[in-house]
Amino acid sequence: MREIEFDLDGNPFIDFLTSRYSMTSRVNVESLWNFCHENEKSFFVMSLGCLMNAVNSVAQMRRRIIEDKVIEFDYLEGTTPIMDEKNKIYKEMRVETPQNFKNIFEWHDYVKDYSRRILNGESESFTLEMNKRDMENIANFSCIPWVDFDCLSTAIVTSNQIQPLISWGKVNEKNEMSVAITVSHIFVNGRELGHFYENAQKEFDKY
Repeated sequence: MREIEFDLDGNPFIDFLTSRYSMTSRVNVESLWNFCHENEKSFFVMSLGCLMNAVNSVAQMRRRIIEDKVIEFDYLEGTTPIMDEKNKIYKEMRVETPQNFKNIFEWHDYVKDYSRRILNGESESFTLEMNKRDMENIANFSCIPWVDFDCLSTAIVTSNQIQPLISWGKVNEKNEMSVAITVSHIFVNGRELGHFYENAQKEFDKY
């Protein structure tokens, strides 16, 4: 990470009741959906990888305010809830960025194995308090595979929370999937959200 020059005092959103705002848009996932079914890959894990790459492609989403200084992380890792539907076990894991692996398939197998070990109690789940997560190089990801939603609001921990929150839903009959993202207007404007969705679509079209 590195400190960058940024005029916090002059930012128009710094003193808002909350600088958080959300957007939802649909992404076509036909290519990845077919690939996962033909190659026995987890669509959840591969979608997580695509969205993590899309978030990391936008520098403004990697920024935080730490001790009144603007910090830009080199990359963000991901935190996500995981579940064992059979036994109704819900836990959370923190995963490394796909860029740390030889390819996305090696990363896919790492996430699958790590998730299994957490659910089986062989590895510790992620438990960092919510109000401390802005200090970490993480973004939060959450899948809602039962619902094809049009928009989504999110809970707010603090008024100037920075950490991006990304949620994605059920794939519909048009092979489209809603992707919602919540960010801070202190750093992220509409142009950056446009870059996020453009890059997310490119990630889903790779396969």
